[in-house]
Amino acid sequence: MAKYLIVTGGVVSSLGKGITAASIGRLLINRGLSIRMLKLDPYLNVDPGTMSPYQHGEVYVTDDGAETDLDLGHYERYTGQPTSQRSNITAGRIYWDVLHKERKGDYLGGTVQMIPHISNEIKAKIRRLEEENPDVIVIELGGTVGDIEGLIFLEALRQLGTDVGRDNSMYIHLTYVPYIKAAKEVKTKPTQQSVAKLREIGIMPHILVCRTEVDLTEEHLEKLSMFCNVPRSCVIVEKDVETSIYEIPLVLAEQGVDELILNHFRIAKPTKPLKDWQKLVSVIKNPKGTVKIGVVGKYSELQDAYKSVYEALYHGGYAAEYKVDIVKIAAEDIETNPDILKTVAGILIPGGFGSRGMEGKIRAAQYARENNIPFLGICLGLQCAVIEFARNVCGLANAHTTEFDEERGIKTEHPVVCLLEEQRTVTEKGGTMRLGACPCVLEKDTKAFSAYGEKKISERHRHRYEVNNNYREQLEKNGLIVSGTNPEIGVVEMIELADHPWFVATQAHPELKSQPVLPHPLFRDFVAASIQNSL
Repeated sequence: MAKYLIVTGGVVSSLGKGITAASIGRLLINRGLSIRMLKLDPYLNVDPGTMSPYQHGEVYVTDDGAETDLDLGHYERYTGQPTSQRSNITAGRIYWDVLHKERKGDYLGGTVQMIPHISNEIKAKIRRLEEENPDVIVIELGGTVGDIEGLIFLEALRQLGTDVGRDNSMYIHLTYVPYIKAAKEVKTKPTQQSVAKLREIGIMPHILVCRTEVDLTEEHLEKLSMFCNVPRSCVIVEKDVETSIYEIPLVLAEQGVDELILNHFRIAKPTKPLKDWQKLVSVIKNPKGTVKIGVVGKYSELQDAYKSVYEALYHGGYAAEYKVDIVKIAAEDIETNPDILKTVAGILIPGGFGSRGMEGKIRAAQYARENNIPFLGICLGLQCAVIEFARNVCGLANAHTTEFDEERGIKTEHPVVCLLEEQRTVTEKGGTMRLGACPCVLEKDTKAFSAYGEKKISERHRHRYEVNNNYREQLEKNGLIVSGTNPEIGVVEMIELADHPWFVATQAHPELKSQPVLPHPLFRDFVAASIQNSL
């Protein structure tokens, strides 16, 4: 039977439960265990696919096409383990499925209640991961203890612990221990209250992880142990790290968190140093230099909107032992002042939806092409590069994407980017989003092939619009290289320019598969080219 490791949070949100859970997963893998990660989200949306980046940050996409919480990105980056449709469960999905069962008569006319019907549905979805035969299933519950929408999830997790037994379940509570600067005092009371609330629900934490800005004294730790009814050896300090969130696995390992977990589950596995992680942190703390890369986006003011892109850029820097200084540039600003780009050594245009800032992104692609600045376009970034090339190299002055026809109130004269159905001259839209892993065949003697080192690859997608194959011959005749195509539906997956130091764009989202100890090849080579440009 799989063991269940359940991570809850208290006092305040945004404590880093996802990073802590992912770091613990990394420690368990390092000890030779197979794991699966799961995020429970108490909000009523069925999935984050239609949620605003202003509220939710980026939407993370799995190989099997699930639109999920961004914490799954942390899971994959830290553990290297794939996530899937089963790895993210929302309250909206639970209620949706229970009500559909009720309408079909699955409950035989019985009264449908929070307990047992909703709690049982949560447990059933959690336990589906047992089919993959992992040693440990790590579950993170979003929100904080006491949130009204999370109560039924906590009840289900309490029941789960009873169902599988003490030897197969363990609860870790992440909490905040504030430092009151004016009084120069650390306060343990919020943590005491948080744990008391958890105990009211019927869950007794086995490990207490304390987020703090300052060092905690032995007196503080003893007090937390006594009032929270947690052994002193199980009170873990997670002080804010100075350099990088990738230090967290080492911080937890140093305090023996993995040993505590294995002892609780009665699993015997030898201690093993985190050599790859130690080397990574050493590189992060001692870079050879710094390179500035501009990210031209619609949501440049939001840190989490392009979370995976930023992390993948950092990973590319680690491969070269360089620090990447990300310059966040609002696409709309470039529409009036493209000279902003003079300060960066590389330009990246990430994916996105909506027309706001579109012309600024197109100008950024033009600037990179004309000034030999290393360029990486992702999803909409590829489409902007194609539109720019069509306008300024092929002479198709009104080239655009049909995505914004309705918004602009005109029909695009040269639809170099459109729906697949429009390429077939079908009048009805009917376009569906291409989600999840899709194959791509690369052309030899291209920068894309050089980066990957293989002809057949797979990358994740999240988009509806494609490069219009009706214009492909004209684009290629004028010097655009189609370096990758989808062998199943024949659409363009990657483009590049021949007479350019490094100009590559992909319809996919390669950032979703990058890891700090295994940087994605496109980001690795893009950052390397940017470093070369900065010298």
